[in-house]
Amino acid sequence: MLLCCDWTLLRLFPPLRAAWALKGTQATVPITGANAKRVLFGAIDLRTAHRVVLVRPRAGAADAQVFLREVRRRYRAAGTIWLLADRASAHTAARTQMLAAALGIRFLWLPKQAPELNAMDQLWRELKRLIAANRQATSVNALASDAADWVLGLTPQQACRKAGMASKHFWLRNLIEDFWPPT
Repeated sequence: MLLCCDWTLLRLFPPLRAAWALKGTQATVPITGANAKRVLFGAIDLRTAHRVVLVRPRAGAADAQVFLREVRRRYRAAGTIWLLADRASAHTAARTQMLAAALGIRFLWLPKQAPELNAMDQLWRELKRLIAANRQATSVNALASDAADWVLGLTPQQACRKAGMASKHFWLRNLIEDFWPPT
């Protein structure tokens, strides 16, 4: 089982990607006074496009460990689970590594500063463009719920396409076909 995993930060203040105003005037962007946040941890199976998403208040090691337990729970019958991940401190923390080993989860490290290699990172980018940008949600919990629903509501074909996995140039295509054949 080979999964790409990553986390993304959602803030109640929306990222402003596009706006318009009359020439010479300031665009009005309505926001509340509190910039609450939530973190979405996510993983995508590189063969089936099955996704796991978990909403957490922070992105610390304890939160990453809860996510590892959720991944193992979702893939109980799998043998070793291989996670492609960046070297975020939550992933490299000693307790996270010990828990991963105990759960039969092994990390494969992606190069630093290479989000284009992580399929989950590509899903987050689309999520923020379509769900979080240019509008403010009623609450950070509503935003996190909408975001998780969007990721989980994609068909496998949509998820593959949005994550870049459907491309004939996807960098892991041959590896997946050779080493992780359908079971």
